[in-house]
Amino acid sequence: MRAFRKLGKTRYVISLLAVVSILFTFGLVWASSEGGGGGIDKGKDLIWRTMNFGVLAAVLIFLLRKPLAKGLASRRQGIKDRLDDLEKQKQEAAKQLAEYKEKLTRLDEEAEKIIAQYIQDGEAAKAKIIEEAKAASEKLQEQAKKNIEHEFDKAKQELKAEMAEQAVAMAEELIKKHITDEDQERTIDEYLTKVVVAQ
Repeated sequence: MRAFRKLGKTRYVISLLAVVSILFTFGLVWASSEGGGGGIDKGKDLIWRTMNFGVLAAVLIFLLRKPLAKGLASRRQGIKDRLDDLEKQKQEAAKQLAEYKEKLTRLDEEAEKIIAQYIQDGEAAKAKIIEEAKAASEKLQEQAKKNIEHEFDKAKQELKAEMAEQAVAMAEELIKKHITDEDQERTIDEYLTKVVVAQ
């Protein structure tokens, strides 16, 4: 802030010197442009005009000093207020930036938690599907085993029945080939005897 005050004073002095220099230069130019008279008159005239210029410059400095000082002070205060306002805005922006960074960090952490939860849920669903598939597979295997056993028993029964029929047919053939009429009569007689004896 001190540097800012020094800069303001330096500008004030430079502005004042510039105004004085311009007025002095105009006074010299105006004095030299007037013709006539001798060298002494010109010298007196130049001195007179320089004194007039000095008085005018002193009056202007005296009259404009306070308004210029007030204007410069007002300008300085406006710049200071603007700098203070900018500093506040900068601090507010830094605060908001920190808040946004914190929110982004929290969002990243939340996203990681959600992803981890989805992975965990996915693993649990995968394990459940595999378990259900195993149970269904075992059930299908058991059912297939029962069906095979049933079909095997059915085929076995059919095979036994077919074999029995063939055995009866073969026995009949053998009996027909080897039994004679006499054997038939004797068998009938034996049967009749048994029936009569049983009564």
